[in-house]
Order: sequence, then C-alpha cells, then structure tokens
Amino acid sequence: MKQVVQNYKSGELALLDVPVPGCKPGGVLVRSAYSLISTGTELMKVSEAGMSMLGKARSRPDQVAKVVQSVATNGVPATYRKVMGKLDSYTPLGYSLSGVVEQVGAGIDDVKVGDLVACAGNEHALHAELNWVPKNLYAPVPDGLAPRHAAFGTVGSIAMQGVRQGEPQLGEVALVIGLGLIGQLVAQLLTASGVRVVGVDPDPARCELAESVGAAACGDPSSAAVEAAVAELTGGHGVDQVYLAAGGGSNQPVELAARLARDRGRVVDIGKCRLDLPWNAYYEKELDVRFSRSYGPGRYDPSYELEGRDYPIGYVRWTERRNLACFLDLLARGRVDVEPLVSHIADFDDAVETYQSLKDGDLKAVAVLFRYPEPAEELGESAAPEVSVPEVRRGGTTVVPARSATAPVRLAFVGAGNYATSMLLPHLAQRDGVELSTVVTTTALSAANAKRKFGFAEATTDLDAVLGDKSIDAVFVVTRHSSHAELTRQALLAGKTVFVEKPLALTEDELAGVLAAVEESGNDRLQVGFNRRFAPLLQEARERFGARTGPASLRYLVNAGKLQHGSWYLQQGAEGSRFAGEGGHFIDTASWLLDADPVSVYATAAPGNEDLQVVLRYPDGSTATISYVTTGPAGFPKETLDLVADGKVLRLDDFVRASVYARKRWVSSRLPKARDKGQNAELAAFIKAVRTGGPMPVPLESLVATTVATFAVRAGLAGGTPVTLAGAR
Repeated sequence: MKQVVQNYKSGELALLDVPVPGCKPGGVLVRSAYSLISTGTELMKVSEAGMSMLGKARSRPDQVAKVVQSVATNGVPATYRKVMGKLDSYTPLGYSLSGVVEQVGAGIDDVKVGDLVACAGNEHALHAELNWVPKNLYAPVPDGLAPRHAAFGTVGSIAMQGVRQGEPQLGEVALVIGLGLIGQLVAQLLTASGVRVVGVDPDPARCELAESVGAAACGDPSSAAVEAAVAELTGGHGVDQVYLAAGGGSNQPVELAARLARDRGRVVDIGKCRLDLPWNAYYEKELDVRFSRSYGPGRYDPSYELEGRDYPIGYVRWTERRNLACFLDLLARGRVDVEPLVSHIADFDDAVETYQSLKDGDLKAVAVLFRYPEPAEELGESAAPEVSVPEVRRGGTTVVPARSATAPVRLAFVGAGNYATSMLLPHLAQRDGVELSTVVTTTALSAANAKRKFGFAEATTDLDAVLGDKSIDAVFVVTRHSSHAELTRQALLAGKTVFVEKPLALTEDELAGVLAAVEESGNDRLQVGFNRRFAPLLQEARERFGARTGPASLRYLVNAGKLQHGSWYLQQGAEGSRFAGEGGHFIDTASWLLDADPVSVYATAAPGNEDLQVVLRYPDGSTATISYVTTGPAGFPKETLDLVADGKVLRLDDFVRASVYARKRWVSSRLPKARDKGQNAELAAFIKAVRTGGPMPVPLESLVATTVATFAVRAGLAGGTPVTLAGAR
C-alpha cells in the first residue's frame, strides 16, 4: 500500500510503498476514502522539516531539553545515534479521515466489514491507503453523510473541544481570532449554539468565507471595523469569549483578546500561538485563560486511546470519541456545513505535489482533501493474515538447525522500535556475514523505515511467512513485553534460533508455554537480551577481580528515573510492571558476577512509588542487593555497582569507568563520553552460535532462573516475605 511520509532530517516528502498494517485486537482495519490535510498543523511540521538543525532546535526547545537530559544519562555517542536515528526516519502525516472497515479485530462489535467510519489520531488516521484504528479513535458515520465530509471529523472534534472549553451560552458574543480551518469550524459551531460571532483574520477571502456560513462580522485584526462590530453587538462591554485559533510568532492575538474581551471574559487557546500575556490587561479584567487539548478527554491517555478503556459518561460527558460522533451528527443534520471549506480535492497519487504546492503558496486553501482509489471487492493478498501457531512438531532431542558454514546468517526482525533501531540493528547492519532478510511489524511505516535504513530485503506484516521461510536462520523478537513469550514460542516451534529482548515472559504461564515449546520441538536455541554481562569494561573488571573463595556482597544501584507521560512502559495492566520489564538485566548481571543462580528473593517497596529494594541470596551465602529507584536526580549516574569479597572490591561506574581494589589497584582509562553496555559483543556471540551451531551464549537454565527471579520479586512485594526459589541450582 502507499503512505505519505516525511524525513524530518532532510525535509523530503514521499509517497512510500509500505506493508499493510496488521489488524490487531481492539480495533479495525480501515481502507481510506478521503483524508484531510490540516493546512495549519501539518504544514507547520512540513516547514519545520525544511529548517536547518539550528532552526529545528529553536522551533522545538522541549525536544532540545530531552536531548540534553539524554546526554547526561546515556552519553554523547548513544544520544547522537538515537537523535540522528529519529531525525533520519520517515514520519507519518495526517490525522483525520473517513474510510470503509475492511477487517474487524477481536473484541469489536459496534461496526462490521463494509461500514463507513470516521477516524482520528496522528498515529492511526494517517494519509495512507489502509490504517489500523483502535476502538476509541473511530466512530460510525451516520447514514447519508458524504465520506468527504466525514473526513473532517477529527478537526471538527478539535474545534468542538475548544468551544466546550469556552462554555458558550445562548445570546453571547464570541471573538474568533484566526479563520483557518479550525477557526472556521469554531465559528460555525458557535453560531449553531446561538452565539453571535465576530471573526478576525488578515485574509479577506477567509473573512468572507466565515461570514457566508454565519459569522456576524469579520475583518482584519488592525481594522477599526472589528472593534466597531464588537462594540455594537455587545453594547460596548466586550465579547464574552475569545477563541485563539491562530498560529505563528506574533503576540497580537493575545493582546487583541485582552482589548476586546469583557470584564471576566474567557480566553480559550486552541491553536499554537505566542502567549506572552500582557499582565496589566489580563489582571485588570480578571480574564479567565483556558487551554483546549486537542480532540477532548482521552487524548494522550494510552489506556483510553490504545486499550479502549472508556471514561464513564456520568463523570466525563464528552470524550474524544463522543466529540467525534457528535460532530458527525451535526454534519449529518446540516447544523455545520464543511463543503464551503473544501478548497481542493487531490488524488492520493498526487499527494507529494499537493503538499509542495501548499508549502510554496501556489495552492491557497482552507481545507484540502486526498481522494483515494475505489476499494477493491476484496482486501486481497496484501492483507495481513491472522497470526497462527505453526503446526511444527519435533522430537525430544536437541535440534540444531542445519545450515551451510559459508552462507551468510540470515536474520528476521519482529519489531523495529526505538531499541531495535538504535541499539541492535546498527551493529548488525555493519557485521560481515550477516544478511538482514525480513522485518515484520504491525505498523507499516516502521517496517519501511527499517528496510530503508538498515537494508532489509523485505518488509512485511506477515509473521507466518517469516516463520515458514526455511532460509531464515534466526528471528529477533523486539516487540512490546506482552508479546515476547508468545512470539518466542512460535519461533521455537518453527525451528528458528531466537533472540528475544528482555523480558522473556511476564507470567509463569507464559514461561511455561516457552518451555513447553522447547520440549515439544527439541529446539532450545534461545537467547534473551541480557547484554550487560557482555560489556567489555565489566568483563575486564571481572577478570582482574579474579576467582573468589568466600561469599560475596554485591550492591547494584539503578537510578532509573521517571518515565515520560504516555510511555507504554506505564501500561502495567498489559505490559507488566516496569521492573518486570527491565529488572532481569540487573538480576542477570548479579548472577553472572556471582557465577550462580539465586535461591531466594526478598523485595520491598516504599508506599506510593516505584522504588524497589531487591535482595537476592545465592547458594554459597552471597547476597546481591538491587536498589531500583525512580526518584533519584537526573544528573546522577544511571548504574553503579560494587562487589566485595575476599578482601577485594570491584566497582563499576555507569559503564564509563571500572576499578578493582586488591593488593594491586587497577583503574580503567576514563572515557566519559562512551558507554558500552555490551550490545555489540552480545550480538557477536549470538551470531557466532548461529553460524557454528555451537552452544548459546547464556545457558537456557540461567535465562529461566533470572526470569523466575523477576516473578519472585512480584510475589515478594505482594506477600511481604522472602520467596524461596524451589528447585534453584
């Protein structure tokens, strides 16, 4: 299928061939009929992409702050790779469309195949021929409403949420500053609510358009006619509400709002404009300044948008989805008319040229629609099939897949998120004797980006095809945590060597399923991404520390820090706790240093936060204490470790410096800019095992013991007592 994308580093716009997204549970696969270009938001993004690096930094100071923090935490090289990787990737455009349901995912019962729906979301309602859309981001289109009008649903919801924030009442007067697409819709919604509207915009054509669909008067912001209209309509008191729907760097809109608002009036910011509030003017009138956040309640909440958890209507009357449905209803009943706003309809194949015309100013428009080809009678072979467990049965003896010693190791990746593209694929793409065969994702663009950047031969959403491809030697599972165990199980049953990023499993049942696959197939060729034991600095420090004779005491401080709002790591119901996801890293490192698996676990946590203290006991009496904290300062090193035994101390400082204190002291050379946490060496060991058929880098028993220890942390927190690991070696 085709999708409009942009490279934020170069500014390149392209109509790219990408795989069809998979139809996941909790949503529907929609074939686009019309999608709407937001001539404000999207063109701002397109313009930013054409700026120099300095210009991009000036336009996004919030992102610059994140980069600075990442440098402090991860060092310059890792941060540079991460930032350049994100910049030099294709990003999607679009967030408002209408289309026909092609497939229905599990758990969806309010629409069926063939229904027309309006879709929202800058990750789900993209300028693409097909989109997977979760339940709370689509709404059925009422009978009789034209698909091109239904494509306005998202921007209509944005305008509606802004109007709701202004709390208009019958007979009031409102000022709408900025008569672009959102401003035009705000003016119509206010008029439909019994509010008289004065519009402001420097473009006479937009003023005339607003007046033609109901505004009482419109004019240039510097025009005396605007102030005269406000004075006449309000008896000289000023408007009841002001809606800021303008963009740009001028402070004129907020100054005009203060001048024309009545005492204790309401000012609602909808657009992205400069907000240097003149203190005296806003103070003297005691103006109520409000912000309108996108489509309404639910926006930016993953549990609402992705997991389909609705807010009770008795507590939240108007959510994203209810706003979307309400706007569609107003369109269907003729209360709002979007047809006059349509300046141009372009064929989707002409998308790049259309954006360029808008950017260059050759096409002046309020609203532009992309029209998609008529859908075929059937979705056809390009559709992602349902994922099924391959019926592969092997004997009970260990199986090493046969391969030619001279052939390149052919790899497939399931998942191509940030970790895969910044920490794994850059190393593999440069390694001789490795061929990146296929990348599998559920979202089309991430697969296309990985194919372009790292040289995969194929990009697809068809997992079965990869598992059935006998030429693929190994499968990397780098998806969200909740899918690791099932994907690993399927790959093992298909006879593949598997590299799964941590964690291996989130529950005992998931782990049992993986082990059952090993038993059934005889395939134990499995590696979990516990990379720290492969870090060159830590390996050298361990060698210099030497063998020990007595028990050891290990202290591991992990200054994990707070997660950003919206991170999928916070979706504990679906993805497990944060420690369940990454705690295996630290348990594995401790067990490797102590050369044993733990026999008991004690865990405790401070009430109300995620800080954990985990004490592991080992067969020879050694102990390891892992302090996993999220409340530490951002400037402090992320990981520090001390190992004490036999009168010696090994110390690791955040993978930039190590030292051993014994009869002779050893201190590594300090490289403050570089942190090598072992990914490259780990991948080299894995590829060697695949190529030679030799043993896997970490014994399966150790991987299982570490995974069970993370389960014991959860059980220990629930019970408040130490947990014995029965059967531990």
